[in-house]
Amino acid sequence: MTRTALVLGAGMVGVSCALALQQRGITVTLIDRREPGRETSYGNAGVLASSSIVPLNNPSLYARIGDYLGNRHPALNLSWRRAFSRPGWLLRFLWEARPSQAAARIAALQALTASSVERHRALMAEAGVSHRLRETGTLKLWRSEAGHAAARAEHDFLKRHGIASQILDRQGISAVEPGLNPIFPAGLLIPSVGSVDSPGAVTAAYAALFAERGGRIEQAEVAGLARQGARWQARTTQGTFEADLAVVALGPWSGDLLKPLGLDPWLDVERGYHRHLKPAAGTGLSRPVYDVDAAYYMAPMEQGVRITSGVDLSFRDAPDDHRQIDGATASAREAFPLGEVVGETWRGARPTLPDSLPMIGEAPRNPGLWLAFGNQHIGFSTGPITGEILAAMICGETPPIDPKPFRPGRYIR
Repeated sequence: MTRTALVLGAGMVGVSCALALQQRGITVTLIDRREPGRETSYGNAGVLASSSIVPLNNPSLYARIGDYLGNRHPALNLSWRRAFSRPGWLLRFLWEARPSQAAARIAALQALTASSVERHRALMAEAGVSHRLRETGTLKLWRSEAGHAAARAEHDFLKRHGIASQILDRQGISAVEPGLNPIFPAGLLIPSVGSVDSPGAVTAAYAALFAERGGRIEQAEVAGLARQGARWQARTTQGTFEADLAVVALGPWSGDLLKPLGLDPWLDVERGYHRHLKPAAGTGLSRPVYDVDAAYYMAPMEQGVRITSGVDLSFRDAPDDHRQIDGATASAREAFPLGEVVGETWRGARPTLPDSLPMIGEAPRNPGLWLAFGNQHIGFSTGPITGEILAAMICGETPPIDPKPFRPGRYIR
């Protein structure tokens, strides 16, 4: 008898899980309150981050903590009211940044990200959206002369991990991105990184591929999840759905569904913003560009040039706070000739665990309940391999990488 599964959440991670399970002969229903790819997976910089191998809470965090906690750096806006609501989580996040953990976390992230471009390239071909893939790398830029040393240090670090990069001076930056204003004395080009021109459209295309292959997609709000005998039952605004297996891939909303089951995944949320602007006539960018000192991405997208903000650590559902995205927009105008704003400013949320690694595996004490969330800033990149890891474990296969660093039991007891 064919096994059945409910995948709750239709972002990149959820859609990838649905495809991987479907490929193994499992009948899958994919459920989300919105159309596929319209939440967290919609709003990122579209980077396929094969070089994002350092966790956000790495040992260098301690040197910058004063600026971060004092809201003196554009990379972070901290709501103290929110921080005091979960002091244990913040302390655990800082504790997980200790040097003794760095090597293992970097190894886990490198295993998770190494095949990002390759896996997306294959899925885009199957989904008929190969034209959305760019394999032109990404460019990191520094605004001060100190950037030369920073670029050299990152180059050497990446080289030790088998990732090629090229250090650029002001003239070298102009050669690869002539449209940029010459305000950056130092840069680092990482050729192996890919990108797309519409993350939401790519996620939607993967979901359409899932549907074409016989998958069922339901647009409904999931109100609750419970075990009924040997099966799992999801209560939604469009009725009740049952299956042998349930996969929770609801990103920053995953904890809401799990806590009534007595499962606390220690999940928290980072908010972020983006805004599209028209490039000046006759200009353009060939790849996503990250301004290190001003902490924003500038990425060429179907809608225009997308400017992303730093992290907003406010309550997940608090009103918008545009200070960071306004600052990023002003900084981007210094770096590149930009015209009028296109459309509305977008806000989304990323799921974050204290060790900056995702949670992938079966929930403790709950047979048939599988978890796939917490991919933080790299969910769009690592969705496909997350789906493969999870589907392989469900089907008794050897996962493509060691799943132990991502086991749910490290936080859920």
